[in-house]
Amino acid sequence: MRPMPSRRHVIADDIRDKISSGRIKAGERLPSEAQLASDYAVSTATLRSALAVLHSEGLVEKVHGKGNFVRYPLRRITYLGGDLRPRTKPSADSALRVSVRTTTLQADGQLTGLLGVPASSPLTEFLCLSHQGKSPHSLARIYVPHELAPTDLPAESRCYEGVEAKLAELRPPLAEVRERVTARLPTPEEVTALRISSALAVLAITRVAADRTGRVVEAALLVLPGDRTDALFTTNHVTHEGTSGE
Repeated sequence: MRPMPSRRHVIADDIRDKISSGRIKAGERLPSEAQLASDYAVSTATLRSALAVLHSEGLVEKVHGKGNFVRYPLRRITYLGGDLRPRTKPSADSALRVSVRTTTLQADGQLTGLLGVPASSPLTEFLCLSHQGKSPHSLARIYVPHELAPTDLPAESRCYEGVEAKLAELRPPLAEVRERVTARLPTPEEVTALRISSALAVLAITRVAADRTGRVVEAALLVLPGDRTDALFTTNHVTHEGTSGE
């Protein structure tokens, strides 16, 4: 005999069915946790456990101080790796906006190794958080030597391509890009910024770009939610003609 489903899964199944049938619509706030616990005749702890199932599936998100909301359908993100193109591409019909916070800091720890600079070297950090509508999309921290940082980068852009174009104005042409991709659990800061479950894996990408002299001119730390991200890497093979025997 199959085991009886737990109360938390019964509750999660019921709320999931209401969402899929449209009885609870995207963007709508669920009743309070106390009200839901009373409606389902369970403890608050059991109710929260059921909501955690829906959080992990990306169906419901908890907004601090406001409650639990039905998420809008998740749109796919494609990470374009293996070349010098812009790094992320949302679905064609998405309205993506990127907020940018600029900070001047000194290199230390991980940053000295990524950029190959002495400790305390002046850097500029661009913290980029993108949104599709009201839902967070992805998070990126971009670091460049201070003298290569544009001073007119807007606080908001329509897409990452706008940010990338501004960064490219001062830096020399890129000759090499190294990328490391890691799947891991999000940090508490990433959970809050992206409004995702702490149990949802993220794709963490470290991207280091160098010019023709080998100098690192940009290092980026990108965090993409694992439930909506595809990674595409393209390799172009060069065929050498006129080799021996011809």
